[in-house]
Amino acid sequence: MMKRKIALIISMALLLFLAACGGTNEQSKDSGNSEKSEEKKVIRAGSTAQSYPNGYEENGKLVGFDVEVFEKVAANLGYEVEWVKSDFAGLMGQLETGKINTVANFVAVTAERKDKYNFSEAYAYAGATIVTHKDNDYDSLEDLKGKTVSGVLGSNNVKNLENYDPEIIPKTYETRDGAMNDAINKRVDGYVNSKSSLIAEIAKGDLPLKFVGDPFVYEDIAFPFVKTEEGEKLSKDFNAEIQKLREDGTLTELSKKYFSGEDITVKQ
Repeated sequence: MMKRKIALIISMALLLFLAACGGTNEQSKDSGNSEKSEEKKVIRAGSTAQSYPNGYEENGKLVGFDVEVFEKVAANLGYEVEWVKSDFAGLMGQLETGKINTVANFVAVTAERKDKYNFSEAYAYAGATIVTHKDNDYDSLEDLKGKTVSGVLGSNNVKNLENYDPEIIPKTYETRDGAMNDAINKRVDGYVNSKSSLIAEIAKGDLPLKFVGDPFVYEDIAFPFVKTEEGEKLSKDFNAEIQKLREDGTLTELSKKYFSGEDITVKQ
């Protein structure tokens, strides 16, 4: 009788142990699923980190108009942003090869680029124009015929200048600083960039530069995505959020913050 009682006690203890182990496994599975559901989606975006005030580093952090617009849209869509820094031509190359999802660096929408990418709606507008040193006598674009004008390699401003007037000689640089500094130091006759960026740069650094005439072309600024199913979905998702930021005044607020009070989110 005693042996039967002991066997029964052992059997019950074993059952309780197995039940506890099973519960632990189920709990572990549930915990794992919970952690997985809490994982954030990641979107990789490119920036030169040298394009004031669009994307630049301040106290070790990437900031700027394009950076803030992109991060607000991404956050609203549930994405965590992973920034990739390179020169502009390198960023567009990484976009084509799928190493990054998009470029947030004041990318102009052109017919050539539309053949390659799905663009979001425009979140800003750019007028390409030229500045020169204050000491120079250039007052119109006609005065720059046969002269050398600096610009960033791969930027659409340089291509627009070549199309606008083949008699103006472009000189390209890998960075915006290099192109601008040569104009400041009179090593070139002018420097081409978007008017909004030039206004901000001149105001920030009290630079000895003046505008030569009016912008010679205006373009939409948007986020490019590759022409894949994922790229198409991202562009549509971004469109909806950009529209919300436009309607609630966020785009205008950010523009005035970075471009000396100017609203570049409205087409001129």
